[in-house]
Amino acid sequence: MSMLDLPTSSDESWRYSDLSALQSVWPLPAPVRIDVAAGDSAHHHLLQDAGDGAAAVHDYVVTVGDGARCDFHVLNIGGKLGRVTIDVTLGRGSHFELGGAILGSGDQVLEIVTSVTHAQPDATSGQTIRSILSQRATGSYLGKIAVARDAQRTDAFQSVKAMLLDRTATANAKPELEIYADDVKCAHGATVGELDKAALFYMASRGMDPATAKTLLLRSFVAGVFDSVADEAVRETLEAAAIAKLEAMV
Repeated sequence: MSMLDLPTSSDESWRYSDLSALQSVWPLPAPVRIDVAAGDSAHHHLLQDAGDGAAAVHDYVVTVGDGARCDFHVLNIGGKLGRVTIDVTLGRGSHFELGGAILGSGDQVLEIVTSVTHAQPDATSGQTIRSILSQRATGSYLGKIAVARDAQRTDAFQSVKAMLLDRTATANAKPELEIYADDVKCAHGATVGELDKAALFYMASRGMDPATAKTLLLRSFVAGVFDSVADEAVRETLEAAAIAKLEAMV
């Protein structure tokens, strides 16, 4: 596919996307490059809060040098289409950590698509994604971990959980492992559920109104995703935006 050709639903990484909305921002600009030098540590974050009806696509290419670390946090809440892609290559003994939340309502289509390549030995990576979706929203996580033949002692995981507030909402999770080394530890898990009715009943029996009870349960569901944000002001901004979105959803 050339840069000028719109993707189609047969393209695996675009299978669940809103291709009609994509037309308004196509062709896409070159990805943002993030290079973390050997031994360094870097922290990046993205608050994707495009306006109603807009399409927003953010592409990143990340290279993490030997012995370096990169932490990336994403809150994906805005636009008719909100898509974030992160393509990571890890050096020897390096680490990549992703904490992401997708909060969608209405007819939103929100996506996080990752590809993490363990190119050298002794690297580690972790990806934690939490999605909350209401009405007719679609939230998708497509995450690939590729382990090269020489990347022995790789340790990588993906943890993906989604909460549906309405049966009309859709959550897609496609964790993928491609492993060519034999001394590795790779794990992935994906679950989709609904709010705990017993917990809601208990909170209502204690006098809590339904909206407050739902918001508290949903806040606890995404709690921890942004705990490792190094900058306190950034963490507070992400958490405040998430809470505002959740309150609007319930």
